[in-house]
Amino acid sequence: MEISRLQLVRNAWYIFDKDIRQEYKTRYSVNAILLFAVVTLVAVSFSIGTFGASPGIKSALLWIVLFFSAMSGLAHIFVREEEKHTADTLKLLAVPTAVFLGKFIFNLILFAIMEIVIVPLFFAVMNFAVEGVGTFFVILALGSLGLSAGATIIAAIISKASAKGALFTVLAFPILLPVIVAGISGTNIAVTKSSLSAASSEIQMLFAYAVVVITGSILLFDFVWKE
Repeated sequence: MEISRLQLVRNAWYIFDKDIRQEYKTRYSVNAILLFAVVTLVAVSFSIGTFGASPGIKSALLWIVLFFSAMSGLAHIFVREEEKHTADTLKLLAVPTAVFLGKFIFNLILFAIMEIVIVPLFFAVMNFAVEGVGTFFVILALGSLGLSAGATIIAAIISKASAKGALFTVLAFPILLPVIVAGISGTNIAVTKSSLSAASSEIQMLFAYAVVVITGSILLFDFVWKE
């Protein structure tokens, strides 16, 4: 079914708006992500202490908290459609590309909300500081883009499985590992260096990963969604 770009954007917006309204009513994903993140952060801070870890360790802990917090809630975007038996209706009303884009944007917004809460809390609790603030935010933004895109397509793949929660994390970790590694490395560089060029390799890797995953997901989502 051929549709115009304007119609594609409109359909994607309708799906995003539907998911926002559903999340506003239930607050399932937001509560799951934020609760997991806060509990994990408090547990980590009590375990290693505020001054007991090097900046490199703290950089790794930040991305580990972000990754596993995302895993606790981002899969729900497609699982909810299967549990409420609305997936078939959605297949009839919108083209697969619009479905992916709408749900990807929703996951990206959800991930950004989590970061708004978790990142400042992490800085305060762990006594963490960065020299290159701009570098850190670029790394964080590109990492969020890659994690959200990867999590969205994986959520669609596992939505029909019986053990959705465990399978989601198992499949997501090897696929999203490049984002975690580049994010940790870029954050560690931002701790000591203020220049954006110092983390150019990590920025290029995160940008390339996001472009490849988003493009590949759009091309393959038709087969995943209609399977």
